[in-house]
Amino acid sequence: MPTTTGPLLQNYAQAMVTLGHIGRSSLYELIDAGEITRVKIGRRAFITTASIAAYVDRLVGALEGAA
Repeated sequence: MPTTTGPLLQNYAQAMVTLGHIGRSSLYELIDAGEITRVKIGRRAFITTASIAAYVDRLVGALEGAA
């Protein structure tokens, strides 16, 4: 597992900000499409920071591949 200095999990509000202030429905669409990973601890749901980073990397890679 990679070592990180930041949080491993983000709540939905933090994830929406990290992804560029997207809306809650857009976040749910990304979760449902399997683009980002949701985990639950008890009754609370979080988004993994690693899945956000991987999603952004895929977006950048798609842009670089199209150029």
